[in-house]
Amino acid sequence: MPKRPGNSPRGDQRWSTFVRNHASDIIACDFCIAVTATFRLFYVLVVIEHGSRRLLHCNVTEYPTAEWTLQQLPEAIPCDRQYRFLIHDRDNIFSKELDRSISRLGIDVIETPYRSPQANSICERVIGSMRREYLDYMIPMNETHLEKM
Repeated sequence: MPKRPGNSPRGDQRWSTFVRNHASDIIACDFCIAVTATFRLFYVLVVIEHGSRRLLHCNVTEYPTAEWTLQQLPEAIPCDRQYRFLIHDRDNIFSKELDRSISRLGIDVIETPYRSPQANSICERVIGSMRREYLDYMIPMNETHLEKM
C-alpha cells in the first residue's frame, strides 16, 4: 500500500459526504425493543428512507429471525421507487443470506462499523423518537396493541 503524505486527502468520500450525496438513494433499517404490560419482549423493525426521512415500514415480532426479516424487507421497499443502498448494523438477524437476497433486488448492502450507531443515525433518531413519544407514555398490552401504536 503506498504511503500518503501527512495531511493529504485519501481520495475517497468521508461517510458524512457519502450519506449527503446519496441520501435519496439510501434506506436504513434497525430493530428496537418494546416491553408490554405483561413483560413480554417484542422487537420492532423500522425501515426509513434517508432523503425524506419518511418511515417506509414498521412491523413487530416476538422472535426476530433472518427469515422473518428477509420477508419484511422486500415488503418495505416500494415498487415505484428504486433505491441503491441499504444500511443496517451487524446484528445476527441481518444474515449473509439476507444480504444476498437484498443484493438480488439491485440494492447494495452497507453494514455499519462495530459500535458505531452514528453511522445509522437517522434510523437511530427515529427509534429514539418512537420511544420518547410513544413507549414512554403508553405501555402496550400485547402485540396487537403495539402494532396499532
